[in-house]
Amino acid sequence: MDWAEGIRRAIDYIEEHLTDEIDPAAVARCAACSSFYFQRIFTALCGMTMGEYIRARRLTLAGSELAATGARVIDVALKYGYESPESFCRAFSRFHGVAPSEAKRMGSRLRSLSRLTVQIVLKGGSIMDYRIENKPAFDLLARVETHCIDGERQLNTIPEFWRRAHADGTINTLLAHATEDHIYGVCFSNSYAESNCFEYGIAVRCAADAVTPEGFCCRSIPARSWAVFSCKGPMPGAIQQLWHDICAEFFPSSAYSPTCEMDIEVYSPGDMTAPDYRCEVWVPVKKKDVPETA
Repeated sequence: MDWAEGIRRAIDYIEEHLTDEIDPAAVARCAACSSFYFQRIFTALCGMTMGEYIRARRLTLAGSELAATGARVIDVALKYGYESPESFCRAFSRFHGVAPSEAKRMGSRLRSLSRLTVQIVLKGGSIMDYRIENKPAFDLLARVETHCIDGERQLNTIPEFWRRAHADGTINTLLAHATEDHIYGVCFSNSYAESNCFEYGIAVRCAADAVTPEGFCCRSIPARSWAVFSCKGPMPGAIQQLWHDICAEFFPSSAYSPTCEMDIEVYSPGDMTAPDYRCEVWVPVKKKDVPETA
């Protein structure tokens, strides 16, 4: 499936089910990837989580409905998935700045988030440094945790994982067993997993026969073709911008699609807040299917 077409189908599904309970896994299936990977892509492209988009679109439509039809607040609350008028009123007031009852009055100012559309737009030359590499399988020594996306908040558990890893000696233990001085952040994601949970590892390259310390594990990364992107700038802003560019500019226009198995961020030694700090993002890729010509 074409990258842009998959995102378009997922957005269509969301919009068609705004008055229903939306299963993130069902949305992700429209884009032919896992729930986690789709939500990661969505956040990188849109600057908000899928849950935030769904909530804002529901509150946008609820505001329009109250202003235009005079419907009862409790009916609108239930229609857009709120279990009680109280929870609806709190969410509505935070989004619109007025209570639902105020929205029914002529002249009330309401906020609106328009529906997302997918377009291929020509923009000023944005240069991305990347290369395609065929890498053989390699081994990582990792501390791995399971993290979840609940669809309603930014994924903030991974930065906390990194803070704990520096504080509790995890990083020092990893570097003591490393064959190089780079540290890897690895998102593991099965291509069609239904769960919103995924494994994330902080890791280093290690020898195949390396002794595994207690609380750590050895993971083998399979041989793959990788799109390797260079990143320069202070973390985390620079790498967040790079992810946006990868999703919004590289994949829609390149001859490659992500396999959605995993991705790896490779951090070099140095001051990660410095303007000249360098790291890389590795994404396993496959060539897009080329339509046959008549």
